[in-house]
Amino acid sequence: MNLLDRTFDHSTVPVSGAKLDVQAIRGIEQFLFNEARLLDERRFDEWLGLWTPEGRYWVPRHHGQQSPFDQISMFWEDAVLRELRVRRITNPRNWSQQPVTRSSRLVGQVQIDGLDAEGRLIVSSSMQLTEYRLDQRQLAARVFHKLESGDDGRWRLHLKRVNLVNLDAIFSNLEVFL
Repeated sequence: MNLLDRTFDHSTVPVSGAKLDVQAIRGIEQFLFNEARLLDERRFDEWLGLWTPEGRYWVPRHHGQQSPFDQISMFWEDAVLRELRVRRITNPRNWSQQPVTRSSRLVGQVQIDGLDAEGRLIVSSSMQLTEYRLDQRQLAARVFHKLESGDDGRWRLHLKRVNLVNLDAIFSNLEVFL
């Protein structure tokens, strides 16, 4: 599957409800908190391990953007592009990470939205991100995760969509993953 494959289901609108017990919901919250921690601690290789092989990372460029195919996105990445970005931002010779970007995420308002047509779980949450590299900036977002349960019972990321609240602001480079 490639990035231009329009059959990839990027929708975050559930087609049915999901019934989960309290323990399962707690496990999903812990998965989201762990993902945020891996990114904050720059443990990018472990973060890459959270993804399904065909998973996509998407940051729309416009409020209400319905598709990564019809308008430009800030990011629309598959496994190859995520890996490439990790190698670039962790390369000690990368001048744009001198000093490295440090971040702290606060994830909250976790909601189980439902299931997609393939039975993947759609979860949404709010994120506040403080990022520092020479200067501090605040980013806010509503984040959608499409999760698959692996054979080992662990959750895997099939889609991560980050709807930035302040995407209309002029950004310096967004180096690390949101």
